[in-house]
Amino acid sequence: MAAIAALFGLLVIAFVSGQNVEITPIKAVRRIGDELIVLCKVPYQIDSCRMIVGTTSYRLIPGNQEGDVVYSGQGLTTGECGAHIKNIREDWNGNVTCVLPPQSSNIEVTGTMRLLVARAPGDPHLISPPQPQFKEEDIFSAQCVVPNGRPAAKILWFLDDEQLLEGVHQPVVTDEPGSDLQTVSQNITRTIRADDNNRMLACRAEHEALDQPREAKRQLIVHYPPKRLESGPITVFGLKLGAEGKLNVTVRSNPPPTAVWMVGDIRITAPHSTDNGAITALEPLHLGNGHYNVSLHLARITKEDVERTYYLQVFNDLGREEFTLRMSTMDEPAGVELDTGAIVGIVVAVLVLLIAVFLGVFAFATDRWCFAGRGRELAKNSGESTPAGDVFIESGLPLSSPTSDTESAAGAGRSRLAALGARVRAVIPRAKDRVQATDAHDAESQSEEKKGVIYAELALGDQTSADKPPPPSTEYAEIVYTDQPGQKEVKE
Repeated sequence: MAAIAALFGLLVIAFVSGQNVEITPIKAVRRIGDELIVLCKVPYQIDSCRMIVGTTSYRLIPGNQEGDVVYSGQGLTTGECGAHIKNIREDWNGNVTCVLPPQSSNIEVTGTMRLLVARAPGDPHLISPPQPQFKEEDIFSAQCVVPNGRPAAKILWFLDDEQLLEGVHQPVVTDEPGSDLQTVSQNITRTIRADDNNRMLACRAEHEALDQPREAKRQLIVHYPPKRLESGPITVFGLKLGAEGKLNVTVRSNPPPTAVWMVGDIRITAPHSTDNGAITALEPLHLGNGHYNVSLHLARITKEDVERTYYLQVFNDLGREEFTLRMSTMDEPAGVELDTGAIVGIVVAVLVLLIAVFLGVFAFATDRWCFAGRGRELAKNSGESTPAGDVFIESGLPLSSPTSDTESAAGAGRSRLAALGARVRAVIPRAKDRVQATDAHDAESQSEEKKGVIYAELALGDQTSADKPPPPSTEYAEIVYTDQPGQKEVKE
C-alpha cells in the first residue's frame, strides 16, 4: 500500500514538473524527407538535453551538428533544449519528447508534441445516382470518399472551374481499424439547373503528401424545355424588298427542339417548305451548349411579307415556347434600349411633374396653401377693399369697429349693396384713388364744420344670388367724425 502511494506521488510530481516545459510546436504535419525544429524551454539553466524521436533517444549537444537530429537553440544556459530534425522518416510518425533535468529534484521534466508524417490517401471515389441524365429542378445528391490518408484529406467540390459552397455538408472522418490512417467522406446536395447541362462535377482531394490534387468526376446531362433568350416580340431589321431574307431566333433546349412556323394561314414544320418553295423552315442548327438557331428563309421579300406578323412555336417533350416576329426594311436603331418597366417609370415621372406644376399654378392663382394671405397683403398695401367687406382708408383718422359702425351705416341698403360687391370692385380699380378724388371735390363745396367727413366705398360680402343683375348706380356711405366720443353721424 505504501509502495502504491509513493508511486502515485512520483507521478504527480512528474505531471506538475512537466507543466513547466514550454514546447513548440504542439502539432506538425510533415512529408517524408522534410525538416522540423522542435524547441523545449524551461525558466532555469540546464546541463543536458535529450530528445526522443520515434523509438530512438538522442542526446543533443550544442555545437555538434552531425546526424539527422541535432541541437537547436540559444544554449543550455538559457534553458532551451531544441532539436533540428533534418530528414523525417516514415517510422518517426508519432510523439516527439524532450527530456530535461529538473531544477531541484531527481525527476526529469518532459514535454511532448505530435508529429504526423503525411501519407498520401487513396484515390477519391464519387458516388452518385446511376441515371444518365436529370431534369431541371431535380434534387441531385452525391458523396465523395477519400480513404487511408494521414492525416485525413481535404475535399473540395467543383462544377467545371466553379467551386461549389452551397449544399456542401460537413465532412465525416473515420479511423481505419488497426492503423493511424483516416478516411474522410463528404456529401453534396444540389437542385439541378438548366445551366448545369454538360458541366463536369468534380470531387477534388487535397493532401499534404500529394504534389497535385486528385479528382473524381462525372458529367451532368440535364433535360429542360425550350427557353428564350430575349423577351417580347422580335423585329428583324435590315431586310430589303425584292431580295432574299431570313428570320432567326436563338433558343436553348435539351433535347433538341422541333420548330413550327405560322405564316398567315400556312403552317410550316421544319425542315419543310411551302408548295412554291418561296418560304422554307430550316432545321434548327445546334450552336453548342444547348443553343439552337431556328430560321425561316424567304426567297424574295415582298411588301406583303413586311406587313405580315410571323409566329414561331418551339417545343420538345418537356415544354414549349412561342415567339412573335416582324420584319423591317429599316436599319436597326442605335442607342439605349428601354424595357417596359423603364418606359412606365419615365411616363409616371412626367405625369407627377405635370401635376406638381398644375397644383403650384392653381395655388398661386387662388391664394391657397403656401400662397394663402397673398391677396390680403396686396389689398392692404394698395388700399383696396377685401372680399369680406373691410374698408381700408389711407387717412390719419381713427375708425370705429368695422363690425358695429359699418353695419349700422349700411342699414337697409345692405341687401342692394351686397349684390354689387363684385361689380363695384371691377369698375373702380383702387379705393385709395377714389377716396382721394372724392375728398378733393368735397373740400371745395363743404363748409368748415364738415372737414372731418370722409367718403369711402363699402364692398360688402355677397348676400344674394350672383345671377341677379346689378343696379345702375354705385352706393357710397358718408361717415362723419366729431370731436366728442360716441357722437357719429352716418348718412346714406
